[in-house]
Amino acid sequence: MSAMETKTKIVVITADDAGRRMDNYLFSELKHVPKSRIYRAIRKGEVRVNKKRIKVEYKLQLEDQVRIPPISQPEQAPAVRPSNNLVDLLQQRILYEDDKILVLNKPSGIAVHGGSGIQLGVIEALRVIYPKLALELVHRLDRETSGCLIIAKRRSALRNMHAQMREGQVHKIYQCLVKGWLGKPQIRVDKPLYKNQLASGERFVKIDLQQGKPSATKFKEIERFEQTSLIEADLETGRTHQIRVHAQSLGCFLAGDDKYGDKDFDQKMKALGLKRLFLHAMKITFKLPGSDEVKVISAPLDVELLDVLKRLREQRKL
Repeated sequence: MSAMETKTKIVVITADDAGRRMDNYLFSELKHVPKSRIYRAIRKGEVRVNKKRIKVEYKLQLEDQVRIPPISQPEQAPAVRPSNNLVDLLQQRILYEDDKILVLNKPSGIAVHGGSGIQLGVIEALRVIYPKLALELVHRLDRETSGCLIIAKRRSALRNMHAQMREGQVHKIYQCLVKGWLGKPQIRVDKPLYKNQLASGERFVKIDLQQGKPSATKFKEIERFEQTSLIEADLETGRTHQIRVHAQSLGCFLAGDDKYGDKDFDQKMKALGLKRLFLHAMKITFKLPGSDEVKVISAPLDVELLDVLKRLREQRKL
C-alpha cells in the first residue's frame, strides 16, 4: 500500500478534548499511524503545544494550540459504505437523540464495530449517516444481542458517560429466554468471571474463583412456560458474556446461545421460529451528559422474539 504524508496542522483545543492526554488525543487524530511513530514524534519535539515541547502524559487545556507535524501514513482504501437498507434500519431504530448522545435499539446480527473479518458495524454505519460528528461507542453489545446501545456524539459526552459507568450510575436491564426455571422468584449470582481469548481470537468466559473478576447478576422470573421461562437480568457489573455464563451456572441456558447453551433446547426453540440468541437489552438508565436529568430508555422486543413468546403461550394453553 502506498503512503501519503499529512500536512502540518495547528489545532485549537475545544472543551470536547480538554483534559485528554496528549498521546490519546493524537491516537484519535492520526488513526492509521503506528503508536510507536506518534510517541517518537512527541519525544523528538515534532509535536508542540503553544510552541513548546511536551511529554506524552501532558493533559490538554482549553484553547491550547497543538502543532501536529507532517507524518507519513498508509493510504487507506475507500471506506465501505453501508447499504441504504442498513441506513434506513438504523435510523428507524433510534430511541433517543440530542446534541450529545443517541440511543439505538441495536438489531441482532450486526456487530457494534468492524474488525475480525467484519468490514462494517453499527458505529461505522452511523459515522456515514453523521459524517461531521466524532461518534464513539459508550459501551458494547455482543453481535447477536439486541437492544439499548448508547453512542456519544462528542468526546465530552463520552467522558461523562464513562465516568457514570465507573461510578455505577448507568443501570442496565436485559430480558432473556432460558431453559427451565429459576426455582424462586429472584436469584443473585455472585461469581467471578475470567475471560480467555483462544488462538482463533474467539473470546470464551468461565467462572474462575482465582483469576476471575468480581461479577454479579440479579435474575428475576417474569413469565413461566412448560420447559422454559422469560427472565430479567439486572447487571451489577458489566463483564463480557456475564448474563450468559451466570445463567449457565444455574442450568438456565439462554435460548439460541451457540457458545454456552444447550443444543437440544436450542433445537426446540428453533422449531418455534427462534433463529438468534434470545438476549435483549431492554432498558438503560443514566444521567444526560451535562445535566442532572435521569433518563430511562426502553427498547421494545423485536417481532421475532415476540412471536416466539406468543407460540410458547399458545403451547401452555393446550
